[in-house]
Amino acid sequence: MKTAVSVIGILATLTGLVWIGQGTGYFPYPRSSFMISQTPWAYRGIALALVGLVAIVIARRMPPRR
Repeated sequence: MKTAVSVIGILATLTGLVWIGQGTGYFPYPRSSFMISQTPWAYRGIALALVGLVAIVIARRMPPRR
């Protein structure tokens, strides 16, 4: 369970960072993406990255499985 929550948290954080980059225009890949320079996607990326970080913190605080 701890590993699954950690992996989900890492993936959510990385995805959120990509969304932030695309939404702000700093990561315009692929060029045809509808997310490029669209501020709502930057906000959604911030929210997803925060959720991912919270999941990572929760996973680190979980007791080891016996």
